[in-house]
Amino acid sequence: MRTYRWCLPAAAVLLLTGCGGGAEGGSAEDRATALTKEQVGEVLPDDEAMAGWKESARPIAVEMDALYRREACPMKGNAGCENSRFFGVSTFHDKDDAVQVNFLIIAYAGEQAAREAYDVLWDGRYAKRAGEKAKPLGLGPVGDERDARLGSFSYKGALGAVTQVRVGTTLLWTEAISAGEGGGVDGDSVRDLAAVLAERSRQAQNGDAPSAVLGG
Repeated sequence: MRTYRWCLPAAAVLLLTGCGGGAEGGSAEDRATALTKEQVGEVLPDDEAMAGWKESARPIAVEMDALYRREACPMKGNAGCENSRFFGVSTFHDKDDAVQVNFLIIAYAGEQAAREAYDVLWDGRYAKRAGEKAKPLGLGPVGDERDARLGSFSYKGALGAVTQVRVGTTLLWTEAISAGEGGGVDGDSVRDLAAVLAERSRQAQNGDAPSAVLGG
């Protein structure tokens, strides 16, 4: 396996080891429902949802506590984690071990809490994770709010991307990193990954079992 220089947030590592803006993209029939821990785990893509990718660890969801708030929301006072209930992560590599993808979710007690956390976490934390050279990337009508950045973040030309999407009561992140120059991270692939996660959250909040799959 190739070496990746972009690591998961510490909170996600602990889980796996066992320790915006724009017009709304949902329909009038979509609901904003607080998810259970079980539903959060189901929202995260698994190997069935990610054909052609290798699952590094099965999706895991935990109750949000002081440790995970500190890591997921590392700003003063853990701003952005107010009224958060659950945190989850799943991670994949492509078949050539050239790209790593991390899916993250924070589930809130209500839609207002997720709205209030959106800009706090994007501006204070996640927009910076693709590197200083990253540029804004349009995601299209996915979720209720969305932002993304894509660009080279190392002298070797490795590409990284971060997306943040709000769907109802959840904030969702997709992080993609190539092991070398290019490496399969591009705008289309990043949009597809973000769309799968967003649709699975939408399905869960509408009371359905998440079934969206990559390329489906």
